[in-house]
Amino acid sequence: MSERGSAGNVPTRRDFLHQTAGAVAATTAAAAPGGDAPPGALLPTVKLGTHAVTRLILGGNPIYGYSHFNKLFSQHLTDWHTPQRVVQLLQRCVKAGLNTWQNSYAERTLQDVDRVRQAGVKFHWLCLGKGDWDSHPERIAEAAKRKPIGIAPHGALAERLHRQNKLTELADLLKRIRDQGVLVGLSGHNPAVIELAEEKGWDIDYYMCCLYYLTRPREEVRKLLGDAVPLGEIYLPSDPPRMFRVIRSVKKPCLVYKVLAAGRRIGSPAEVRACFETALNNIKPTDALIVGMYQQFGDQVGANAALVRELCARKG
Repeated sequence: MSERGSAGNVPTRRDFLHQTAGAVAATTAAAAPGGDAPPGALLPTVKLGTHAVTRLILGGNPIYGYSHFNKLFSQHLTDWHTPQRVVQLLQRCVKAGLNTWQNSYAERTLQDVDRVRQAGVKFHWLCLGKGDWDSHPERIAEAAKRKPIGIAPHGALAERLHRQNKLTELADLLKRIRDQGVLVGLSGHNPAVIELAEEKGWDIDYYMCCLYYLTRPREEVRKLLGDAVPLGEIYLPSDPPRMFRVIRSVKKPCLVYKVLAAGRRIGSPAEVRACFETALNNIKPTDALIVGMYQQFGDQVGANAALVRELCARKG
């Protein structure tokens, strides 16, 4: 099948990537240039157990092709993030004052963690499990061999077990993580899962809290929106306030993700700034943000680090 450009009213892969580049590049203008930290100076930190982690944490989704848009953009992300560029990304993070990396368990992820460490980059690693760990609990021990500071079951898994009334299996996964001698995390898109963990007093050190309830069952979506359910992932503006309330209600540290709605809220530097500012104003001083950053079209790491440093300084 031949490709035709926009003049033929059929967008090509090149058209799509050009448009995406413009959107992604908007993020890099969110802060003034000069995102480098003074030598040895971290961004503000919070405590996870005995570890001091920066309030801006590098997320892994862009690196591993989880675009939350479509397969084309996901493949583009995967192709661009060669092993060498992943090392360079972590080096840039350290230079900008970040010290923590969160990503999902996979063979490529483990290889990258090893490779970055071998390059001499010092960082804290937070491991997020996969959605099938109830069938493969042995992977908790495998992940622990790479010495993460914390491991969390995936939010989609926690919510599936919640809906299936299999909370014993979820509690068993948390215990297996504790038995490995690392911090125990719990990820959730649905605020009710975080509330349930608090109610039951589960042995958890930190929560990973998605601002958007992406795993909401379709029948729930229909109740909210009617039968004309949109295609793809649904990001409701009414979701973040509910998660913010839960975050503020728990004493444990919360690591907040989807701050930019998986790239849906990067239309201008002002919008990016507003998203970061809203998040930092609505979480506890002991909480942090996980943000995926992508360097092909500009220095998102430097811009985001400078923005978080500025906003945290304003809050005192």
